[in-house]
Amino acid sequence: MLFNSLTFAVFFASTLGLHRLLSSWSAQKNLLLVASYLFYAAWNPPFVLLLWLSSSVDWWLARRIIEVRDGRRGWLVASLCANLGLLGYFKYGGFALASVQSTLASVGFEWQPPAWDIVLPVGISFYTFQSLSYTIDCYRGRLKVGTGYRDFLLYVSFFPQLVAGPIVRAGEFLPQLDTPRRANRDQFGWGLSLLIIGIFQKVVLADSAFAPAVEAVYSNPLLYGAIDTWTAVLAFSAQIYYDFAGYSLCAIGAALCLGFHLPDNFAHPYGAFGITDFWRRWHISLSNWLRDYLYVPLGGNRKGEATTYRNLLLTMLIGGLWHGASWMFVLWGGLHGLYLVIERWLRLHAGIAIDQPRTTFAAGLTAASTALLVTLTWIPFRAPDPTTANAVLTGLFRYSIDSQLDSRRVLVVAIGVLLTGLWHLRMRGRSLEGWFGVGPGIWQTLVISSALVAVFLLSGGDERAFIYFQF
Repeated sequence: MLFNSLTFAVFFASTLGLHRLLSSWSAQKNLLLVASYLFYAAWNPPFVLLLWLSSSVDWWLARRIIEVRDGRRGWLVASLCANLGLLGYFKYGGFALASVQSTLASVGFEWQPPAWDIVLPVGISFYTFQSLSYTIDCYRGRLKVGTGYRDFLLYVSFFPQLVAGPIVRAGEFLPQLDTPRRANRDQFGWGLSLLIIGIFQKVVLADSAFAPAVEAVYSNPLLYGAIDTWTAVLAFSAQIYYDFAGYSLCAIGAALCLGFHLPDNFAHPYGAFGITDFWRRWHISLSNWLRDYLYVPLGGNRKGEATTYRNLLLTMLIGGLWHGASWMFVLWGGLHGLYLVIERWLRLHAGIAIDQPRTTFAAGLTAASTALLVTLTWIPFRAPDPTTANAVLTGLFRYSIDSQLDSRRVLVVAIGVLLTGLWHLRMRGRSLEGWFGVGPGIWQTLVISSALVAVFLLSGGDERAFIYFQF
């Protein structure tokens, strides 16, 4: 059930209406839990059982961790094994078999693994990390009171952010279940506005403005020259942002309409000063999760410079693998880890603080350089295999082939990417709510109405899934 579908519009309107009609907070929570499981069942009904089983196991294990004094580490290990085992089986089983086959073939052994026709449950990476963070926080003593079974099931399955984040911590969401949630007029209005803006970013910008150039070039990069390849590479940088940030705005907006607050997941990342700053602004909930539950437990920056570099690289390699069962994602994560290591070394040994430019010109140059580096690093992320990635990279310098993309398409991408970069640079220290709220009511109405009209004109009945659903 996609946010940019008529089915979701009917589902969400019905859920909102029933939520408003019910006077009991307990009944409202029951409604939200049922609605969340129905929302997930729309993708693949049998996997609702997997969601319920995973949540139930973690709830029971967390209670053991809180209640017992001895053996707490064992219960935590059980939670880690259960969560990572499920994730590994469904997401990485085929990848592991293929990697073993390739390794054996490289040393002369031929082995044909069994077919791995396992359907990947949508959103499993997101809800697994969310559920796992609860048991870890219980073990660390941050959550000292056990959560009711229904509330925990709702925390893991809350439909606005269930399948693609933001990854919400228990300490952020569970306290909101203690008291009745009902959006006031301002919250409902802003939540609905965020939902519309998110759909606009997905349908109009990601799918209509940028996706066609990306799909054309990446489907057969050898046919295209430098102009078209640069257009596609820049377009994907914008596409993935508007696709994923659009989903996050939809999730935050839908939750706010119900009276719940979810954390921001993006903070204008293409206005970042350096890769470290970029990861403070891109997919913030995942960045913070990896920092708190992986980088810090590995030792963070507390055990010497060499260990810090190792931890940065390991964290980003695992972060890359989290995105998908492919060495291309590992390469993408490893490159970002390398950039973080280089930035840290420059700050410690050369006195260069990339995230602190001293002049306006230096700020603009730093932001543009960072955005370009991030854009080029998206190539292995988007390419399905090394051959395609290499063809795209070489295509950036293939000046012997004239442009084959429609000139209007190239112009739309160029203007869209430029405006995106300038907008992110201007909004570095500001929030979308702060910017939107300073305008008069008629201006706000005009913006939202224009977004709705654009969505209606450009959707064409095509309901494309969000990119991050595959993760």
